[in-house]
Amino acid sequence: MKTKKTAFDIPPPITAATNHGVYPELNHDERARMNFLSACYRVVASTIAPGNKKAYETQVLPKFKAEHNREPESRHEVRSAMNQNAFHNCWGATRRNLMEIRQQTGRAIVLRQAEALSKRAALLNKDSDNLSLNPNLSIPPYVANVDHHCMPGSYYTELVEGDVMPAANYDAGFFVTTGGTIGGLCDGAGKAIANWVKSEAKGFSPKRILDIGVAAGHSLVPIAQAFPDAEIVAIDVSAPMLRYAHARAKSLGVNNIKFIQMSGEDMSKLSDQSFDWVQTSIFLHELSARSLPKILKEAYRVLKPGGLTLHLEQPQYEESMPLFEQFMRDWDAYNNNEPFWTAMHAIDMKQALVDSGLQAENLFHAAMRGVIDTKLFAESRLGEEEDYGRSAAWHAYGAWKE
Repeated sequence: MKTKKTAFDIPPPITAATNHGVYPELNHDERARMNFLSACYRVVASTIAPGNKKAYETQVLPKFKAEHNREPESRHEVRSAMNQNAFHNCWGATRRNLMEIRQQTGRAIVLRQAEALSKRAALLNKDSDNLSLNPNLSIPPYVANVDHHCMPGSYYTELVEGDVMPAANYDAGFFVTTGGTIGGLCDGAGKAIANWVKSEAKGFSPKRILDIGVAAGHSLVPIAQAFPDAEIVAIDVSAPMLRYAHARAKSLGVNNIKFIQMSGEDMSKLSDQSFDWVQTSIFLHELSARSLPKILKEAYRVLKPGGLTLHLEQPQYEESMPLFEQFMRDWDAYNNNEPFWTAMHAIDMKQALVDSGLQAENLFHAAMRGVIDTKLFAESRLGEEEDYGRSAAWHAYGAWKE
């Protein structure tokens, strides 16, 4: 007996993404292909992916026990065993190919209108004191040597004057890969952060906020809207991302963010104890083992006493997390151009924050779920299954500085 499809079973079309001043224009065929990819992502996540656990429990785990007379002792052993399973390999190949097709589809869309996108951004960015680029900034090797998420040239490569293509590709693709689950502006994480701060830190009225690794500004704009009287500084190493993020924010009526091309490892141009709130959003997993502690220490240096530091990420691989779940969450590190994912999620984040200078008794760990766009989804239907990194649920690690 066939079950009736619900609105959530079919992802919202790409036309449901909120337009803004630099959003790429899609023709009929491009929209159709993006919608097809979004539907494919949905099927892979909700229909095919659960088969991995079944394959593990009924095939892989019994075989491992028979060969070793014990259960796996690490996610790495689970991965080695699962990589020999035909179902898992089929799922993985499909998922990897989807990402490559998504990136190439988006790349073709933005290449077609490269100069037009740059001109639109330039008009919005013209004569603005809120955008500061540094053409002499060296791209860190952990960024320069990786095509993140299979994006050719990653987030920083420039092909035309005033390039914003990497950001435009990322923006349109974000809605597709998440199936619209974090909103028409892909800002569900930022709204979750803003709501948490307002509910859990009543009376906290930050005058200056720093966002490290802002990218296209998806998470920061709703924070700027929630705290309109705050001066916000957003840094990133990518000029295309910053051009796009500034133009995007301005077109959305947000003017209290200063976008600066700067590495979080060296924020020497920012004064000690000059911010009330320092944060990152879905950023730490992009960092090498050497850069992450440097950035956390710089974040501590620029944070005022009594200030808030907050880092939104996927949950860490703690002992309470089953090895199979760790393995599934680890998939991107080995198959989706996220080489630092596995190491970052295996570290003790609380200890890393203490090592940066924060006091252990002031740390917190909070679960946050992306704010649901009820224009796209009924709240009761969203996020019922776990997609190991793609569902709109995150964890925040942070502290209040003494």
